[in-house]
Amino acid sequence: MRRADRVMPSVADFVLVDKSDRLLVLYSGGHAFKAYRDLQFGDAPLGHKRFEGDERTPEGRYTIDTRNPQSAYHLSLRVSYPNAADRAYAARYGRSPGGDIFIHGQPNGLASDLRMRGDWTDGCIALSNAEIEELWRLIPDGTPIEIRP
Repeated sequence: MRRADRVMPSVADFVLVDKSDRLLVLYSGGHAFKAYRDLQFGDAPLGHKRFEGDERTPEGRYTIDTRNPQSAYHLSLRVSYPNAADRAYAARYGRSPGGDIFIHGQPNGLASDLRMRGDWTDGCIALSNAEIEELWRLIPDGTPIEIRP
């Protein structure tokens, strides 16, 4: 089947986020089918999230484990951070690993066609409101996500 003949999948079975390229790619059956650019991250975008309040976006393999239609941001999909390794690392230092990491839109109350400037989240991954609406439809709960440096 030629690439032009392929039908866009109705849902993703894998999500890849590349922090350095500020890129989110949806996959189905091993094939990329949709990409989103210009992602926004936590105020300290370099490095893996280690502790609550460090404003870093986690790196590693997680799952999209739930969705929040009543988010303070325009829709949100929760990333399953922290995993067991994240909790163990933070515990070694007597600290909390934090949590509530989401892929979400812009803050509620901001005009729907506007975006905050720069990196502004507390460790989440932000996109435009139109993009999160599309991701809301394309990413089912339980979808694996890999966040790369």
